[in-house]
Amino acid sequence: MSAGTLPRLVATDLDGTLLNSSRAITPRTREALQAARAAGAEIVFVTARPPRGIRAIADQAGVTGVAICSNGAIVYDLATDEVVTSHLLDRTAANKVAQALAAALPGVGLAVETGRGVLAEAAYTRRIVEDLAYLREVSSVFDGDDPIIKLLAQSQTSTADEMIAAVMAGIEGLAEVTHSGGTGLLEISAPGVTKASTLDVLCREWGIAPGEVVAFGDMPNDLAVLAYAGAGYAMANAHHLVLAAVERRTLSNDEDGVAAVLEVLYG
Repeated sequence: MSAGTLPRLVATDLDGTLLNSSRAITPRTREALQAARAAGAEIVFVTARPPRGIRAIADQAGVTGVAICSNGAIVYDLATDEVVTSHLLDRTAANKVAQALAAALPGVGLAVETGRGVLAEAAYTRRIVEDLAYLREVSSVFDGDDPIIKLLAQSQTSTADEMIAAVMAGIEGLAEVTHSGGTGLLEISAPGVTKASTLDVLCREWGIAPGEVVAFGDMPNDLAVLAYAGAGYAMANAHHLVLAAVERRTLSNDEDGVAAVLEVLYG
C-alpha cells in the first residue's frame, strides 16, 4: 500500500479481533468502521463463524454487503440472509481425514458444520449456547447426506497446535486444517479453501488489488489473510504463531485495536 493511499477494503476477523472479550462491538469501533465506509472502503468480515453467527454483529457494527464465513467456505449476503457461494469438503476426503484423526488422536470427537446447523457425535462435547437450537446429535456425522462446510475435531487431551502436529502427515492434500482458538479444536475445510482464497475472489470481482487491503486477525486461521493484504495487522492478544509471522501490530481487541488503526488511516 503506497503512502497516502487509503485502503479500499477492510478485512477483519471477529472473535478476538473486532469483538472485545464481551463479544461486543464498542462505540469507538463502530465509529471507526463507519469512517472507513464513508471514505469509500468496503468492510468485509472474514471469520470462522457460520452465517447464523454474524448477522447481529453486522447490525451492531453497521456493516452491510457480504461476509466471508466458515474460514472461507461460505460467502454470505448480510442483507438477504442467503449463501452466495459455498465450497464443500468432499465426503470421501472427509472420511479419510476422520480416519487419520482417529488414528492419531484416540478419542477425538467429530462434528460437521453444514452452513445452517451442526451435527455432533457423542465424543464431541463442545457446546456453544447460540448454536444449541441448530445442533443435532448423531451417531456418526457421515450417516446422512448433509453438506460438509467444515469438519470439526475436538480433543479432550491435546491443544489445537498439538493436534495439527499429530495429524498433518496423515491428511496432507486431503483438506485445509487450521484453528481459531477453540481449546483442543481443529477446523477442517476443502483443500485450498482459506479466508484469503475467498477474499481474493471477491477482490478480483471488485477490482481491488491485495495492496489495497488492510486486514486484522489474531489466530492461525487469519495468517493467510494477513499475508495476502497489503497491510496485515496482528492483534496484541494474538496467538504466538501470528505474532511471530506478522510484523505489523495493533492494540488488543479489548483496547479497540482495529479502531486504533482505522482512525489513523481514515481519520
